[in-house]
Amino acid sequence: MSVKIGGTELKFENIAKHYGSVAALQPTTLLVNSGEFFALLGPSGSGKTTLLGIAAGFIQPSQGRVLVNGEDITGVPPERRNIGMVFQNYSLFPFLTVFKNVAFPLEMRNRPKPEIVERVTRMLTMVRLAHLADRLPGELSGGQQQRVALARAAVYDPAVLLMDEPLGALDKTLREEMQDEIKQFHAKIRATVIYVTHDQQEAAFMAGRTAILNHGRVEQCGPQSELYENPRNAFVAGFLGEANLLQVTAVTPLPSGRYRIATSEGLSLTAAAMPPEAHLLVACIRPANVAILKDSHSRTDRFSATVIEAVHAAESIRYRVQIDERCSIVVRALATRGADRFQPNDRVTVGWEPEDVMVMPK
Repeated sequence: MSVKIGGTELKFENIAKHYGSVAALQPTTLLVNSGEFFALLGPSGSGKTTLLGIAAGFIQPSQGRVLVNGEDITGVPPERRNIGMVFQNYSLFPFLTVFKNVAFPLEMRNRPKPEIVERVTRMLTMVRLAHLADRLPGELSGGQQQRVALARAAVYDPAVLLMDEPLGALDKTLREEMQDEIKQFHAKIRATVIYVTHDQQEAAFMAGRTAILNHGRVEQCGPQSELYENPRNAFVAGFLGEANLLQVTAVTPLPSGRYRIATSEGLSLTAAAMPPEAHLLVACIRPANVAILKDSHSRTDRFSATVIEAVHAAESIRYRVQIDERCSIVVRALATRGADRFQPNDRVTVGWEPEDVMVMPK
């Protein structure tokens, strides 16, 4: 008898995994709410797939528990967890038709044939592949194969769906199309989804909340806007979008309630707030918050600089400017019609406001 997980809240409670002396996952507690689309984001080797494998039952943790609606399923084998899984390489049976691939989980559960036909037809219609039911996987595009994999993972109504970098093998345009497909799919099936990715833009587009992992540890968890605007440390700031990171060497409180910051790069900055930690600090300024100024008095902090690189990319232009011999920063400007364009060796003035300077632990 399988574990029933309808309306599922999934919790990792003090979960850790060691391989000998190597900690693949440090003690971790995370709560994924019922029906939530939750992303695990981090670089290779950060522990994302290990955590997903523990949820699926493929990996037994060294300590801790996996709880589903408060029930401990840590020792329950994968086939009894009622959890769907979607892999990067699709894992379809090449000798079975699309229909038979999607039907396979139901056949393994000995469901009646009329129910199998009804469920598979409904799922293939949902992913817009009913007209290809008799095709073999090798006759489909990459995106179509991934939609078959989604249909197969969800056909038996699992309340938890685990996705391990499912779009990693697709090209950029198709990957963006499939992101939208998966979001719509989630809205229809209303399962709890845990989605592993190393692409921060993908996590931002798809997930309600994201946990950022590094070296087997959750660095920060929350909505994407919170992670971007209030990163807990320099790793989160640098991993989640572009960031100019400057080493803080001294902090002086100002009568205004703001702070004067000296950096190892030789800059003197103004910050609106300061974390409780008073040592090993880093100042972060997002490139989108750096302005190339026409009016030298339009920002609190402003510096003369020389453009050393200008890269045009779709909607924006990425400039790298040299403020002095020790410091260069990145500026991201919108490429709107009529906007000023700068070339290498142009002299400019760059600036920002104290609210744009985030100070955090290194």
